[in-house]
Amino acid sequence: MESLHQRRSSIDADGRRRKVRLGDVSGPFSAWRRRAFAALIAVYAALPLLRAHGNPVILLDILHRRFFLFGGTFNAQDATLLFFLLAGGILGLFLVTALFGRLWCGWACPQTVFLEGVFRPLERWLEGSKDQQLRLAAKPWLSRRLGIGLAKHGLYLGAALLLSHVFLSYFVGVDQLKAWIFGDPASHPTAFAWMASLSLALYGNFAWFREQTCVILCPYGRFQSALTDEDTLVIGYDSLRGEPRGHRRAHATREPALSAAGPWAAVEGAAVEAGDCVDCRRCVDVCPTAIDIREGLQLECIGCANCADACDDIMAKLGRPKGLVRYDSLRGLSGGPRRLWRPRLWIYLAVLLVLGGIGAYFAAARRPFEATLMRQQGLPFQRDGLLLRNSYLLHLVNKTPDAARFKIELVLPQGAAGLVPLPEVALPSLGDLRVPLDVSLPQQGWGGEFEVVARTTDLDTGKVVLSGSRFLGPS
Repeated sequence: MESLHQRRSSIDADGRRRKVRLGDVSGPFSAWRRRAFAALIAVYAALPLLRAHGNPVILLDILHRRFFLFGGTFNAQDATLLFFLLAGGILGLFLVTALFGRLWCGWACPQTVFLEGVFRPLERWLEGSKDQQLRLAAKPWLSRRLGIGLAKHGLYLGAALLLSHVFLSYFVGVDQLKAWIFGDPASHPTAFAWMASLSLALYGNFAWFREQTCVILCPYGRFQSALTDEDTLVIGYDSLRGEPRGHRRAHATREPALSAAGPWAAVEGAAVEAGDCVDCRRCVDVCPTAIDIREGLQLECIGCANCADACDDIMAKLGRPKGLVRYDSLRGLSGGPRRLWRPRLWIYLAVLLVLGGIGAYFAAARRPFEATLMRQQGLPFQRDGLLLRNSYLLHLVNKTPDAARFKIELVLPQGAAGLVPLPEVALPSLGDLRVPLDVSLPQQGWGGEFEVVARTTDLDTGKVVLSGSRFLGPS
C-alpha cells in the first residue's frame, strides 16, 4: 500500500522520471479547452499576417528598434510604456490567480496550448490510446514500433520548425522571413542559427521534457501558495463526500487514519457507509502531471480540469451526483461558506488602477514625433571673422504609423541669425533624420549664454514640438 508520503507524480522517489501517458477524457471542460487551444493557435499564426495602417499588427523589430502594436508605432524612446505594460500584465496574472488559481496554466499557457493542442494529438493519431501506447512500448524496436516512432518524431520536428518560424515572424516580419526561407542560409547565418536553436529547443521540450517544464522549470507553480488562499477557485476533491473510498454497497468497520485509500483505515468501530469515490483512479489516469488530486492542492496541478471531467463521467455511469472533483474553493470543499471578494483582490485592483492611470497619462502625453536639439561634436563655439558660431543637430523621429512632413524653424533672440539648410523634410513611419543647424552672433553683441530653440511643426496635423539648447561663447 502506498502512503501519503509516496504521493503520485511524474518523478519516482529515487528521482527517475516516469513517462506520462494520458488516458482519453471527454466532457465539457475538455471540449472548451480544445476550442480555446484551437483559437489561441489560430491567433498565434494569424497575427504576423495581419496589417494595420500598412504595417504589421505586431512586429517587434529589436534590431532596428521599431515596434508595431495593433496600429500603434513605437521606438526605443517609448520604453517607459513597456514598464507599465509588463507591470500591468504581472499584476493582472496575480489577480487572475487569486481568483481562479492556475487558470492560465491549464487553459492559455503556450506550453499547455502547444503540448495538448498539437503534439499530444499527433501522438494519439499515430500511437492510439494510452493502452495501445503501452502495448506498443512493450514491443521490440525492430518492429512496427520503429516506423511509428520515426514518423512521430518527424512530425514533431516539422511542428517545431513551423512554430519557430511563426515566432521569428514576430521579430523580422513575414516578408523578410519568406526571403530567408527561400534564400541561401549562408546569407543570413545569425537568423538561421536562431531558427535552428529555437526549433531544437521546441522539439526537445514537447517531444521529451513536456510536463517537467511546468513541474521543474516554471516558477509560477511555486508562487501559487503565496498567490492563492482558502477562497481561490481551484480544482479540488470533495473528501467529505468521497471518503471513505469504496463501493457504496460495501460497509466496513472504519475509522479515520492514514492509508493509500484515503484518510481511512479498517479498524474496529462502528460500521460506516463508503463514500462516493470508488478509487477507480481515472483522475490520476488523465492527469498531465501524473498527480492524484485527492491528495489536495499541489504545485504540479495546472488546473486543466481533466480529472473533473473523468470523475463526472464515472459518477454518471454509477448514477451518483457529479462534482466529486470540481472547481471550488478550499473553503467550499471543506463545507464552509464561499466568498469571492476579499482584501487582497481589492489591493490588486487598486494597484492595477493606479498603474493603468499612470500608464494612460504617459500614453496620452506621448508625442507623435520627437525633435531633439543637440550640439555637434567638436569645439563648443567657433570664431568666424566678426561672428561667433555654434553648430547643432536636430534629431527628428517620426513615430506615427504614416509618412509625415515637417517644417523646421529657429527661434532666436534679437541679433542672432540661424541657418536651416532643410526647412522642410519628409519622413516615413519610424524614420529619423539629423538636420544640421547653424546659429551665429556678432562678437560685439555677445553678452553671455542664451537659449536656442528649434520649432518643429507637423505640416499634416499642426502639432508643434519645441526643443532647446544653449548658445556658447567666450567666458
